Amino acid sequence: MRRLGKVKIIWSPNFAYALGLITTDGNLSKDGRHIHFTSKDLELVMIFKKCLGLSNRIGKKARGGSTDKKYFVIQFGDINFFEFLVSLGLKQAKSKTLGDINIPKKYFADFLRGCIDGDGNINITRHPESTHPQLRVRLCSASPNFLIWVKGRIEECFNIKSGWIQSFTKRTIRELTFGKRDAILIFKHIYYPDVESFLNRKYQLAKPFMGE
Repeated sequence: MRRLGKVKIIWSPNFAYALGLITTDGNLSKDGRHIHFTSKDLELVMIFKKCLGLSNRIGKKARGGSTDKKYFVIQFGDINFFEFLVSLGLKQAKSKTLGDINIPKKYFADFLRGCIDGDGNINITRHPESTHPQLRVRLCSASPNFLIWVKGRIEECFNIKSGWIQSFTKRTIRELTFGKRDAILIFKHIYYPDVESFLNRKYQLAKPFMGE
């Protein structure tokens, strides 16, 4: 008898976006069944819930030994979807062991947008002399092989050959960074016309640059 799942495993832009969120800010439970997604942004958890068609309630939790429940979390059990995620390359203890993820090229832009909304940032500063805006797009991960794969897929899918991976002496987290020119090109790929799912506060940072 076939197991019934909560998530319809059908590739679409919203589905690929949700996979980007799981890859960066999600967690696969050791029980082989449950998936957790946690974020400071309630909006992001609500978008995630909508993309996967979930009816589970959104709760709150604390992190890092704190008792302040300032993070929003959704948890659901789905063995079929769990096994599908593992087949793509996700792992239960993925924080430092993530590598290639089997995402179709057609949906890589949506997946990348999910990754940036999940564990990336769009940083804008002003040059101290020219006052021109300095733009950086970064994706953070404790898994260097994952960042190497993302960099390679950006080159393959978007023909963007720059970007660099930084490591830090006292931190396990590494950052894949793109400068202004290439960040703008990435924006134009991930925020294409009629795009549906995105974290609005990051989109609003990117929007002024997309006319350049």
